[in-house]
Amino acid sequence: MSQTALMIVDLQNDYFPAGKWPLVGIEQAADNAAGVLAHFRERSLPIVHIRHEFPSEGAPFFVPGSEGARIHDAMAPQESAGEAVILKNSVNAFLGTSLHEHLQEQGIEQLVVVGAMSHMCIDAATRAASDLGYSVTVLQDACATHDQEFNGQTVPAAQVHAAFMAGLGFAYAEVTDTSAWLKRQG
Repeated sequence: MSQTALMIVDLQNDYFPAGKWPLVGIEQAADNAAGVLAHFRERSLPIVHIRHEFPSEGAPFFVPGSEGARIHDAMAPQESAGEAVILKNSVNAFLGTSLHEHLQEQGIEQLVVVGAMSHMCIDAATRAASDLGYSVTVLQDACATHDQEFNGQTVPAAQVHAAFMAGLGFAYAEVTDTSAWLKRQG
């Protein structure tokens, strides 16, 4: 069994154009993530899907039980093939979930991370994974975010994404592109 798992974070309907919280570049990020997912499936490597639901019906998106909270069809889990789905209620995929225990049971030591949002759940999951001793690779072009507001200024999604990828790459993960990573896999 492989010691490397693919962790797909929050690629759910609400982040896509028809959803409640569409992200800049989400369709291209999902296309890249789908290529990585295909790579893992073709080799029967471990895959973990993270799905976020807020604990309140009044949430701005990912409302419990809603269509928007479903994993996007492009990334639909194959649970019959052993792909795990971990439900979380907070930004950090490890907080209050069985994710760490699941990965330990599978003998996972390395994670390849894709998904959304770069500045929130990707950042939190990557830092937590690194702190727990996992070796982490973030495929930055398989992640997406949206513009942010700070101190009356709009920060474009590309700048938000770049800043967070730079931070993760400094001390928490290898940050690379999907094509470069796939090329290394042979």
